[in-house]
Amino acid sequence: MDDPPTEAEIVALSSDHMQAAAAIRRVALWQRLPWLPDLHTPWEDEQYWRMHLLPNCTILGAAMGNRLIGVIAYGDNWIEQLYILPDFQGMGIGSLLLGCAKEEMGEIRLWTFQRNIGARAFYERHGFAAAEETDGADNEEREPDVLYHWRRLPELTPVLQPSDG
Repeated sequence: MDDPPTEAEIVALSSDHMQAAAAIRRVALWQRLPWLPDLHTPWEDEQYWRMHLLPNCTILGAAMGNRLIGVIAYGDNWIEQLYILPDFQGMGIGSLLLGCAKEEMGEIRLWTFQRNIGARAFYERHGFAAAEETDGADNEEREPDVLYHWRRLPELTPVLQPSDG
């Protein structure tokens, strides 16, 4: 059900992939949240990925064959972007990408829109808790959003009890 598909391969993305990464974000966001204002051109989206995210984040992609179907950008305890093409959602690809970020970071924060019920359920299934809700005044879409937080639980070391023998 939410198991990672065997065909998906996780790959590190380079500048050659930024146009495709920006396009995945654009398609996934506008198909799932059509009420959001379209504030940037595809070229501006690509430049954001190329000039801001690529130098400051780890950017991974999920690929099937030669097709990029999902992307994640993360670093400094933040997930900046996580998008899966709508036709490939619900197949475990987002879980696979999120798992890569969780392996590298012991604490993660991220923002999503309050009305993005699917994303909220996804993050909550993966142990994230809502930490703050806003009216959207501080994001460019002016859409109410929610800050999620996840923290890795500390490893428990078993305490050996002295034996009675």
